[in-house]
Amino acid sequence: MNPVRESVKDEVITWRRHLHENPELSYHEHETSEYIYNLLNTFSGLEVTRPTKTSVLAVLKGLKTSAEKRYTIAFRADIDALPIEEEADVDFKSKNPGVMHACGHDAHAAMLLGAAKTLSEKREEISGEIRFIFQHAEEVTPGGAQELVEKGAIDGVDYAFALHVTPYEQAGTICIKEGELCAAADDFEIKVIGQGGHASTPELTIDPLVIGSEIATNIQHIVSRKISALKAPVISVTKFNCGNALNVIAEQAELGGTIRSLDPDSRVKSREYLEQIVNGITETYGAKYEIKWELGYPAVVNHIDAVNISRAVVEEVCGKENLINVEEPLFGTEDFSSFSEAVPASMQFIGVHNDAFGKAFPLHHPKFKIDEKALQYGVDYFVKIAEKLTCD
Repeated sequence: MNPVRESVKDEVITWRRHLHENPELSYHEHETSEYIYNLLNTFSGLEVTRPTKTSVLAVLKGLKTSAEKRYTIAFRADIDALPIEEEADVDFKSKNPGVMHACGHDAHAAMLLGAAKTLSEKREEISGEIRFIFQHAEEVTPGGAQELVEKGAIDGVDYAFALHVTPYEQAGTICIKEGELCAAADDFEIKVIGQGGHASTPELTIDPLVIGSEIATNIQHIVSRKISALKAPVISVTKFNCGNALNVIAEQAELGGTIRSLDPDSRVKSREYLEQIVNGITETYGAKYEIKWELGYPAVVNHIDAVNISRAVVEEVCGKENLINVEEPLFGTEDFSSFSEAVPASMQFIGVHNDAFGKAFPLHHPKFKIDEKALQYGVDYFVKIAEKLTCD
């Protein structure tokens, strides 16, 4: 066992289980952030502040003077939970009804706490500065990351790093991906306003159901005919509501869905094309429409220099055989994008599955759980990055 991992192994598990039992939703992480704040203040040499009401920032300034290794680096963990009733078979289930750490943020926070404690005890060996960011509200737009960037949490940072758990890889592995990692997400709601009437005389109506169906079908042409396949987004219509009686043509139809994109230009063009389609079809049939957009997080883009640092550390921490190279980006979203837009950054995925669990339940599932063995690899990952960039 690596001595770095061994030194805080039991504490990290204890911290993670406490956070798991006491989850809080985005922008309401009051007890979570207070718990983290108090823990950090028991570690030596940290300057601990509250940039927002429910986030925590701890800064470790090294005591060693070095002309070569005076980097300022940031490590980020998110701390909010999800509105999900837990069904996982663990002894430390959520005590808050309808709220669960189903995305692993409890693990993220615990790993970073372990790294903070370990590195705080090595202050004399460190030159430069390490910032430990415990971020609120990753799960709800506009997201806590952008707020912390605006508050100056990563001003002057040379590199930013984060880990996110994945239930699809074994504990003891870490996935590495450079370039685009996660997609941008823009949600839309469309209201088609027609003219209702009796189903026996459809010619006297402007049928919003027929119009909405045509819109839903034609939206798919954006991907297949309007944007290069090399930069094509994913567009899904996920909601369609119209009418409630079998003999009545309704007055309105409501559609909704999401656009996931990796390319910034395609992101903008997709929205423009969608509005053109809606406008054209409704005008043809004499209907009216309303569109409401909720623009989500930008894409997470990993910087090659930061990824090279991550890659070298993973080979050391997990072994080359447990480094998984990821070729394809994910079309999920992550507000770490606010950090990756501001500074060279690397977010990677750490495996948390154990075959003894049986089926691997996905993130945001009520039965999601992790193999806590993975936590120590995460601690070591952050510690080794800090040593590589700030220790001689």
